[in-house]
Amino acid sequence: MAPQLPDDGEALTLIEPLIPEEASRHRPALNDLAVELAMASAGLRAALPEALRQPLAALVRSMNCYYSNLIEGHNTHPVDIERALNQDFSTDRQKRDLQLEAVAHIAVQQWIDEDGLPGHPLEPEVLQDIHRRFCENLPASLLSLQQPDGSRTEITPGAFRSGYVKVGAHVAPSPGAVPRLLAHMRRMYGLQGRHGTIIATACAHHRLVWVHPFPDLNGRVSRMVAHAMLRGCVASEGLWSASRGLARQEAAYKQRLMAADQPRHGGADGRGSLSEQRLAEFAAFFLGTCIDQVRFMETLMQPQTLRSRITAWCRQETSAGRLPAGADTVMREALSLGSLERGQVHGLLGVSDRQARKVTAGLLAAGALKSATQRAPLQLHFPAALAGAWMPGLFPEK
Repeated sequence: MAPQLPDDGEALTLIEPLIPEEASRHRPALNDLAVELAMASAGLRAALPEALRQPLAALVRSMNCYYSNLIEGHNTHPVDIERALNQDFSTDRQKRDLQLEAVAHIAVQQWIDEDGLPGHPLEPEVLQDIHRRFCENLPASLLSLQQPDGSRTEITPGAFRSGYVKVGAHVAPSPGAVPRLLAHMRRMYGLQGRHGTIIATACAHHRLVWVHPFPDLNGRVSRMVAHAMLRGCVASEGLWSASRGLARQEAAYKQRLMAADQPRHGGADGRGSLSEQRLAEFAAFFLGTCIDQVRFMETLMQPQTLRSRITAWCRQETSAGRLPAGADTVMREALSLGSLERGQVHGLLGVSDRQARKVTAGLLAAGALKSATQRAPLQLHFPAALAGAWMPGLFPEK
């Protein structure tokens, strides 16, 4: 029999308001942001040819991982993440552990992106599943939490916390209150209309961090949940990263989170125990950050501009003797189709099979193309190592 968790009997109103209500003075501006985000995300998706979406989503997973972990002080560059995904780990134990953390993070996000979630991201059991999957692949060094007295507590994958916790000035609800507060969140956020669901994604991000359901990894789990919710409410398809925008404004992000912990400021500040105004301010910040990231990716991924950058890179690499002649032609075809059969290359270039294999091998070695086997089709790939040339500004140079 599981031990009884400490429970202070907190009422559900402790976490309210969960979202500024329709009659709130804050709601019109938030509705406008919700509409703008939905339109921007749909516009990006429509502007990207199908051939670009899947390889871009794979790169965005690494980008999400990098920026979400960076917010927690774990700096594993996407190039090192990509190496880890190819089983190329650092000999430095600490760096290797961070690479393993990144691989675990990406595995969970890929599971989310491939519709693996068994229910809504905010369902308590789904939250536990996300946490469990993340933890199960973490190295032992990252599965314990140092306490104020210097002792260490082991983290149980997928288990809600069993003790009290204080984060900065915020004292989180008692452990026994966690399941009922999460169930209340799921129920109330499920009652929103389309615009309300988008606003709820932002509000739920704060409220989930506020509840602090797990001993550790709450920030990253909460950002994974937001990623999953955005896939549902604005059909983001993993083509842009909210975490990138949050990490680039880390101080403001954390400040807004803390501000939304504040209690209600008198009768004009909504209904419930917490401040509606501060929650609205956080939601506006979060949605505005998402819009900025969609616009950034929209600028970066304009097909003609992207094709020009990649073609210029091919020609530069060919001039330097690092790629054979014809690589730019093959890459233009890959950008148009997403993939091509190996046997098509010699006809495309008008060269012998031997020369075609040389061009193919050069592009595979550079990471511009990838293939599951030696005979499988050639697929377009956006490698982190080439992001600086192909998609400048996506993340810092290695």
